[in-house]
Amino acid sequence: MTRARERGSVTLFTAAVVFPLMLLLAAFLWDGTAKLRAGREAYNVAEEAARAGAGQVDRRAAYTGGRYIVDQAAALRAARAYLTATGHTGSATPAGAQSIQVRVRVAKSTLFLALIGIDDITVTGTATARLVPGVEGELR
Repeated sequence: MTRARERGSVTLFTAAVVFPLMLLLAAFLWDGTAKLRAGREAYNVAEEAARAGAGQVDRRAAYTGGRYIVDQAAALRAARAYLTATGHTGSATPAGAQSIQVRVRVAKSTLFLALIGIDDITVTGTATARLVPGVEGELR
């Protein structure tokens, strides 16, 4: 007689406890992956924008004195133009005479965290590119 009363208790336990916990875990994995993707995108865009800026050589200094230095104004314009062209927001600043630093913010919408009031995840990526002319060091 006791077996008849316990029938279906595992199903009730699964429905009431295990299923909601698994759903919660899946939700955190989904939105956590969105954060990782946003971070990767922010860093990649920052790298490319910094490279675009660091490639702006001061031609006058290169032609007259053979010195390869970054044209800071052109570098900042190129990095900002890259950000605009890709639809990202960020900033570009000089990081020394031969370098440019770009900081990019990427926001991704959440799916499950929105249920508790967190509508998006914002990640910042920073990259610095430095102009290195030629080969540095001794050749052997």
